[in-house]
Amino acid sequence: MESKIVVAALYHFARLENFREMRGTLQQVCDEAGIKGSLLLAREGINGTVAGSREGIDALLVYLRADARLAELNHKESYAVAMPFYRMKVKLKKEIVTLGAPEADPNVCVGQYVEPQDWNALISDPDVLLLDTRNDYEYEVGTFKGAVNPDTRTFREFPDFVNSHYKPEQHKRVAMFCTGGIRCEKASAWMLQHGFESVYHLKGGILKYLELVPEEESLWQGECFVFDERVSVGHGLKPGDYVPCRGCRYPLTPAERQAPEFEEGVSCAHCIAGLSEEKKARLRERQKQTELAEAKHREHIGMNLAAQRRAKLEEKRKAGIKPPRYLRELA
Repeated sequence: MESKIVVAALYHFARLENFREMRGTLQQVCDEAGIKGSLLLAREGINGTVAGSREGIDALLVYLRADARLAELNHKESYAVAMPFYRMKVKLKKEIVTLGAPEADPNVCVGQYVEPQDWNALISDPDVLLLDTRNDYEYEVGTFKGAVNPDTRTFREFPDFVNSHYKPEQHKRVAMFCTGGIRCEKASAWMLQHGFESVYHLKGGILKYLELVPEEESLWQGECFVFDERVSVGHGLKPGDYVPCRGCRYPLTPAERQAPEFEEGVSCAHCIAGLSEEKKARLRERQKQTELAEAKHREHIGMNLAAQRRAKLEEKRKAGIKPPRYLRELA
């Protein structure tokens, strides 16, 4: 069956002094276009991943790029056979990608962009330090040949990793990459501010590389983790073999799903030791309801109980009915 859902990952660093005022209209544009996903707004720019029809995504992009500050908005597309998100949310943040280092400002300076077609030549140079700016679980799903794993759990840990292992006077040329390019924008800005002179990053990120570079020429190994229900994609941005553990969201290989610790919708080897019997019971009930819904061929937003409560709350508010206190608190 032909994929009809367009998944758009987008971001742009720009001075958005009125970002708080932008939120309501942007939410309305997305809702009217039938788009779901998440968009982050901050004074430094916009970031997020959304999904919808071709017409809906095009309408959103036209709206955003009509703002002169977002005219050069970066976006990448892939496709899904089903909607990978349950709702649409526009959120206000201090940063659109959290590094916690105010001096790292891509609106001031960034590293040198490298086109996907030129990336192989750069990272094949033995004098180039190749850094994966993503987190440990993303690295495990796939990475470039020869890339250094920073072994970070969050992007905030990246500066400490660099400070502990590398020095500007010793590492003259540094190449970095991430999923869509946004983390490298901020990481390269940070490194330039801290004395590293020749800093490069993959334009469009791994997703653009997998889209444009033929598999037989690729230096990518494994799959690329993505932050939606597809979990991972491969060359040509085809859906990968990983699925998320519903207990902890860790990406699991087919082999890991055969392990005795794996229980569909409940647990895996990465989280089973930390799950209480009470939580296991809740997850088993959620999985049961999901399977019943699938058997009846209907979407089960109840696989996310918080989302289900929010939907009920919104329905009552639209109808002018004051929701009961327990529903307001749970949502």
